[in-house]
Amino acid sequence: MAQFSDSDEGKPVMMGDDKVGMVQEVRGDTAYVNPDAGITDKIKASLDWGDTDEDTYPLDGSNVDAVTDDEIRLRSDL
Repeated sequence: MAQFSDSDEGKPVMMGDDKVGMVQEVRGDTAYVNPDAGITDKIKASLDWGDTDEDTYPLDGSNVDAVTDDEIRLRSDL
């Protein structure tokens, strides 16, 4: 399971070649992502983000494959 830190704020969240959003804030073990307007309902459903129009959505570390210096990569099996 990925561990988030304050240095992850501002990093893009990627699923394959698609940008899902940007980390807005990290609180504890959770990164809060501001989603890109173009992400599909399928991606939202796979991350349990539902249909609401929140400003940010929680990203659980269990959905993350890797945290690099430049980005956060989601698991490919989502």
